[in-house]
Amino acid sequence: MNRGVLVTGASRGIGRAIAAAFAQAGDRVAVHYNRSAREAEQVAASLPGEGHVTVRADMADAEAVRRAVDTAATDLGRLDVLVNNAGVFLAHPPLSTSYEQWQAAWSATLGTNLTGAANATFCAVPHLVAAGGGVVVNVSSRGAFRGEPDCPAYGASKAALNAFGQSMAVALAGRNISVATVAPGFVDTDMARSVLDGPDGEAVRRQSPFGRVARPQEVAAAVLWLASPEAVFASGTIIDVNGASYLRS
Repeated sequence: MNRGVLVTGASRGIGRAIAAAFAQAGDRVAVHYNRSAREAEQVAASLPGEGHVTVRADMADAEAVRRAVDTAATDLGRLDVLVNNAGVFLAHPPLSTSYEQWQAAWSATLGTNLTGAANATFCAVPHLVAAGGGVVVNVSSRGAFRGEPDCPAYGASKAALNAFGQSMAVALAGRNISVATVAPGFVDTDMARSVLDGPDGEAVRRQSPFGRVARPQEVAAAVLWLASPEAVFASGTIIDVNGASYLRS
């Protein structure tokens, strides 16, 4: 399609798969990272096609996010799609966490998962308008609906991200910008490896009647469809990609 696409948190896992899916579709991708510069460069170099770039930002730093979005739009020549994928998952069970640890987990989680995504969207909107319209896709989580007892800030941040996406879908439709969300369950990534390879791994896989967890490419396929011209009227929707491990009405 030859669009300009910014994928946050794209140096590994789901973000890497999303970047690859857009590149395979003919788009130019800005691979965002925070600390993993070498990994991000490797991802950008591995993508099919030309014109891919990397951008760095701590998603909890508002000015860094602004610079990253503007740099991506400049380096790509335009910005048509923003994928808010970057996120952190920090354990802070309420019955065994100090108050200081509790505050730190909430600040870091909301700053990256929610406020960072909101700021990236705000900064992307002028570029999307300049391109004649575009798409924002947020990567949420099954935890937004079923709860995350050991990581309550994560569940709360993703639930808020769902509501933010729906608010933006209404606010931006008049400028030909669609906003939608993908909500995965467990995904087979490096981040989940310690759980999937540990004593609880089999129980996690049995949560789905398929007997496995999602592949990163399956989440990427949903994101790619939501960003396609055919999915414009799906703006405001939230697609579950959890293998029927959690069903909501």
